[in-house]
Amino acid sequence: MDSVPALDEPLKKVLGPATAKVMAEHLGLHTVGDLLHHYPRRYEERGQLTHLADLPMDEHVTVVAQVADARLHTFASSRAPRGKGQRLEVTITDGSGRLQLVFFGAGVHKPHKELLPGTRAMFAGKVSVFNRRLQLAHPAYELLRGDAEETVETWAGALIPIYPATAKLESWKIGKALQTVLPSAQEAADPLPGPLREGRGLVTLPEALLKIHRPHTKADIEEARARLKWDEAFVLQVALARRRHADAQLPAVPRRPRPDGILAAFDGRLPFTLTEGQRKVSEEIFADLATDHPMHRLLQGEVGSGKTMVALRAMLAVVDAGGQAAMLAPTEVLAQQHHRSVIEMMGDLAQGGMLGGADDATKVVLLTGSMGAAARRQALLDLATGEAGIVIGTHALIEDKVQFHDLGLVVVDEQHRFGVEQRDALRGKGKQPPHLLVMTATPIPRTVAMTVFGDLETSVLDQLPAGRSPIASHVVSAADKPHFLARAWERVREEVEKGHQAYVVCPRIGDEEDGAKAKKKSPEDEAEKRPPLAVLDTAEQLARGPLAGLRVDVLHGRMPPDDKDAVMRRFAAGEVDVLVATTVIEVGVNVPNATAMVIMDADRFGVSQLHQLRGRVGRGSAPGLCLLVTEMPEASPARQRLNAVASTLDGFELSRIDLEQRREGDVLGQAQSGTRSSLRMLAVIDDEEVIAEAREEAARIVASDPDLERLPALRTALDALLDEEREQYLEKG
Repeated sequence: MDSVPALDEPLKKVLGPATAKVMAEHLGLHTVGDLLHHYPRRYEERGQLTHLADLPMDEHVTVVAQVADARLHTFASSRAPRGKGQRLEVTITDGSGRLQLVFFGAGVHKPHKELLPGTRAMFAGKVSVFNRRLQLAHPAYELLRGDAEETVETWAGALIPIYPATAKLESWKIGKALQTVLPSAQEAADPLPGPLREGRGLVTLPEALLKIHRPHTKADIEEARARLKWDEAFVLQVALARRRHADAQLPAVPRRPRPDGILAAFDGRLPFTLTEGQRKVSEEIFADLATDHPMHRLLQGEVGSGKTMVALRAMLAVVDAGGQAAMLAPTEVLAQQHHRSVIEMMGDLAQGGMLGGADDATKVVLLTGSMGAAARRQALLDLATGEAGIVIGTHALIEDKVQFHDLGLVVVDEQHRFGVEQRDALRGKGKQPPHLLVMTATPIPRTVAMTVFGDLETSVLDQLPAGRSPIASHVVSAADKPHFLARAWERVREEVEKGHQAYVVCPRIGDEEDGAKAKKKSPEDEAEKRPPLAVLDTAEQLARGPLAGLRVDVLHGRMPPDDKDAVMRRFAAGEVDVLVATTVIEVGVNVPNATAMVIMDADRFGVSQLHQLRGRVGRGSAPGLCLLVTEMPEASPARQRLNAVASTLDGFELSRIDLEQRREGDVLGQAQSGTRSSLRMLAVIDDEEVIAEAREEAARIVASDPDLERLPALRTALDALLDEEREQYLEKG
């Protein structure tokens, strides 16, 4: 075999250094194989023109259209004071709309000769607005001449691939580069086992690559897509199946609760009955804890569905069995809050070794980075001796100094906020791998759970505990209906008068450091010429204006931890009426008396984040109210997002909307593997069936051949997917 297989050939050898450099820097494409897997976004039919009527603003577009009119104007300018400046205005049409193209200066000569009325071409550029009309300034273009022997029919019917492009490299230049490398597709090793491919009627990989880049018919495109989706789903599921298989070989200490131990004592005192969902999920967890290989379970539950209670019962089961349990929280505020609520729930069962402690009691310690030296020393001692059965902390738990007597269970709260390295470091603290329970309040559609958390078994809590109240949500359009905003502040006052409390959430803190950061503006900010609203400014304006006379306080991530905790305690005790905060309150903050939330610049937050924030109200018996304040116009995508959040309390529905809008990031973790998505063809939401079937096939193949010795091409594909960073990511999953 050649020393460099055809698909690993660097692009600079094949296409020349200039083009290869742009492809590497702007599209992340380095080899012939990378380019072959850069699929068209869509196809244009020469005879079926793009709709100019619905061009998106500020995006790079490619359109196929006909020149209707071309005029050359001269004008005076600072560069050409004698009226020698030249501007070429070309109007193109596709039957649905018209679009103006403009060329200036020396750039007018070539298009003036070539873009004559009646000429058809592909045009690419960034859509902008001038004099209230859409235009493309200096677009790149390619004339569509059609070879002489091509009949009009085949010419009109030909499918032109339109590739994801950049300002530096237009779609048809990518198309030309692909023409050069396409013969190498014949060398592509097929990762799908033959019987699987034939059983599902899928074309071979070389054929799929040819058909996706050079289709003759729409059926070609469908066949190619069906095959390439299977590749992505299958290779990824094989990676996850191997991960699960390897985990199942690891030894772990089975942890079974004693019939008369601390768990039984805790259950006996509960002032309420567990929901059906809590009981079912607890049984799944206890069954996993009793096995001799480590549990890897994802517990997802709506905001307020009682995940903490399920996690606490799992931790008590492990303490019963003589082990220790650690709960990792993403912020100090949350760690302190979990610590408080666990001690409240356990009562004297949390007073191990103290006067007044119950017979079966254990010690529950808190460990965070900002603790005083003496308290920290004591906590470390309690962990090392086994005196403390439960520890709750931030990533301070991961430091080398922290030693456990016998770590049996790790509970990770809000998984998406922890790097995999952190989770891995904590798991390394057990003498044998501890059991792992990952909790998230961000609902994850089933297929995403099968891909992102495919190495974890999944449990879902979808009932709310009795006594929870509904939350009414409304979008407040501050720009065109300022009286709605005034009414929002009146509603907050009304809630406070009834003896309740309220949150006001802002995207920014608003101190000086923050000001420096605010200079890096997103395109949305540029469009609005206004930085996002800030906690410190908003709190001051509210206290002086619409909420004058109420007790207003602030909470944000850069406050010293003790100050944060003091503010939360005052708010929980009812000594603060309105808390103006950043998203530091997003997760886990529990104040049942808070009934109203006003989210300022709500369009700056993601759908799932808004849903999380909203879950902070309506936690008691009084109904909750969430007002989403925005200045975005009615028709904007941002407003559609907010309307979706206001229209449903179903987190799973919202997570689908969120995912469809953001498109899938890299399912193997964005931070861990750069920004290029490993999924180019598969849509995690739409291709549920493919993913589910691929998962079954992968499990079957890995069970019979864990090292894939009989499937070398699949191994190669797996190695390509799991470059080192991703491999580590899965290793540490």
